Amino acid sequence: MKILILSRSFYPSLGGSETNAEILAREFHHLGHKVKIITQTIGSDLDVNGLIFPFKVIRIPKLGQMISLIRWCDVYLHNGISLRGLWPLILFRRPWVVRHQVWLRTMDGSITKTGGNSNSLTVKFKHWITQFATSISISESIADHLQCPSTVIPNPYRDNLFRIIPDINKTKELVFLGRLVSEKGVEMLLQALAQLADSGLRTKLTIVGDGPDKLSLEKKSEELRVNHQVIFIGSKVGEELVSILNEHQIMVIPSLYDEPFGVVALEGIACGCVVVGSEGGGLKDAIADCGVTFPNGNVQALTEALLDLLQDQDQLSKYRANAPKHLLRHQKSAIAKAYLEVLEIAVNSSR
Repeated sequence: MKILILSRSFYPSLGGSETNAEILAREFHHLGHKVKIITQTIGSDLDVNGLIFPFKVIRIPKLGQMISLIRWCDVYLHNGISLRGLWPLILFRRPWVVRHQVWLRTMDGSITKTGGNSNSLTVKFKHWITQFATSISISESIADHLQCPSTVIPNPYRDNLFRIIPDINKTKELVFLGRLVSEKGVEMLLQALAQLADSGLRTKLTIVGDGPDKLSLEKKSEELRVNHQVIFIGSKVGEELVSILNEHQIMVIPSLYDEPFGVVALEGIACGCVVVGSEGGGLKDAIADCGVTFPNGNVQALTEALLDLLQDQDQLSKYRANAPKHLLRHQKSAIAKAYLEVLEIAVNSSR
């Protein structure tokens, strides 16, 4: 097949969406398909390792390029629905597949709302227009949220990178990995750490990541008197990040909002971490039986979950034993083959 992928953001921009687009494109190429990516992100033809991508990346394509690309492809895959990227389908009929990776909601969190502001109208239009696409959802929660049928295919993780390193001992307790913004719930995690300290358990926490809330979180750790238990180490990637995760027993993902999925959970599980995460949205799908969940925003429930795990090494071992089977479904090759089945059905049904 000739597969055209539209991903508004792509490397060198870094994030879950960009990573997943690259993983799928590489796997499609590896399986013998022709792949091209359209993006609005400026950059070179080199990937994070300084190597040329094995597929063509067209950055900020012009009108003529878009027409040529649509005529070239057998199927048009949107990595997240893009209304701006739809117009070529008016000129040339091609199977249209959408990978739904975020909630189609207004800024206040609702699917639709009273009134006619541009944001609510755009959301309503996206829900309407997706009935003409073949839809793929990254979690059961995303699928339930859509107003059209979709196939659930979870996100992959970089299984060639995130893995158990046998000679690294798990000498550290808690780790958080993510962007330091309010909705990620790090302040709540610090509050749970303080509650653990009040109960006599002075647990250490490593915070991996950066963001606009870093200074306020450092100040909050001082106010809660847990600053001697917390270390902010900034953003880490590659083998350094894998080594850090291998040193820790428990990864905490205390998001205040409903995560659409949560690849970070898979990365932690692959490195031998038991995950404690918020139960709303699709994060519970990523964690499955490799950890525990708690109600979003509930500090007391988070504290109790951490206390139970930190005091029960057998329970930690039980959750780790579930990891290999869970991770099999999220390997890059398995996910790519599941996508290809959907793409092939879309192509065949259009003939």
